[in-house]
Amino acid sequence: MTDGQPIGISLFSGAGGLDVGFERAGFKTVFANELDHDAANAWRANRPGNADAMVEGDILKHLEDLKPYAGKADIVFGGPPCQGFSVAGKMNPDDPRSALIWAFLDVVEIVRPKVFLIENVAALARLAKWEGVRQGITNRARELGYDITYRIHLASDYGVPEKRERVMFVGVRNDIGIAKSVYDALDAYRKKPKILREVLLSVGRFGSNANPATCTAKVSLAATPVMRKSPYAGMLVNGAGRPMELDAAAPTLPATMGGNKTPIVDQRALENPGEENWFVGYHRRLTEGIITPGEEVIPSFIRRLTINEAAAVQTFPAGYIFGGAKTKQYKQIGNAVPCGLAEAMARAIHDSFFSSSACL
Repeated sequence: MTDGQPIGISLFSGAGGLDVGFERAGFKTVFANELDHDAANAWRANRPGNADAMVEGDILKHLEDLKPYAGKADIVFGGPPCQGFSVAGKMNPDDPRSALIWAFLDVVEIVRPKVFLIENVAALARLAKWEGVRQGITNRARELGYDITYRIHLASDYGVPEKRERVMFVGVRNDIGIAKSVYDALDAYRKKPKILREVLLSVGRFGSNANPATCTAKVSLAATPVMRKSPYAGMLVNGAGRPMELDAAAPTLPATMGGNKTPIVDQRALENPGEENWFVGYHRRLTEGIITPGEEVIPSFIRRLTINEAAAVQTFPAGYIFGGAKTKQYKQIGNAVPCGLAEAMARAIHDSFFSSSACL
């Protein structure tokens, strides 16, 4: 600790979603690492007083830079790239990005923090095909002298207006305590999220300076729609972007936003809570055989989610800066850990091991 503030090392930092949570919980980041230039710049831009902590590049080329923190850093946290494990990707066990989980544990071996936190997609914890990886993480952590546990968390359980599931592996050095303590403390941070309508309206009117239109991808109806029970599922439009239900938490925002995979908003229904979402009516008319695909056109009040709205859904602070082209900014938001979920985890870790009552 420095002046009573626990010291953190942030790996695979992206634009800094996890970092926001740990900063709010009282941790000070002394070393951060990110390979993507635009994301690294975003991390720096939002931390002008701590920008030098960001070391840009391949973490495997910066392991020597971490040796000065051995025995000094209190926590190592990060989300190694998940493309190899994600059901949204090819789930390729040979994807070299998946191997970066082991690089994370190499850093743990060098630094010997009191606690570490690995964040990743829920599929890594849920699917049988990744049992070997889960066991490998557990075995390596135990070999390094850490008690470890993992659990899938739903972001909306912690005030995040998004139904995003993530797995968190928590490791605690054996001389410090047990990992289960974090889950016992985490319950205190459960809270109901706002509905999507409240979040979007809080950003500012669509098309204004506060909330500019940032995705120009046209919304067009699919000639052969894939129908599901819900109008918010299936494929009613071309591309993978789907209509958003305004009176619920948002679906998981993908890192592939920016084009026709960007979620879709009914602006008229957003501004008028009593107005039926246009896609609900369109889905009903198709289901009942009143119309056939191609008979109707997308109304002018149907549009795509903006960057500022996506950031608000991910609970980034208002005015948070993202880097590079618009598609890069959408990607940074979609790749991030929701700040609200990160803060809940960070506060539970702080309560368990770094508060005055924890006696560390």
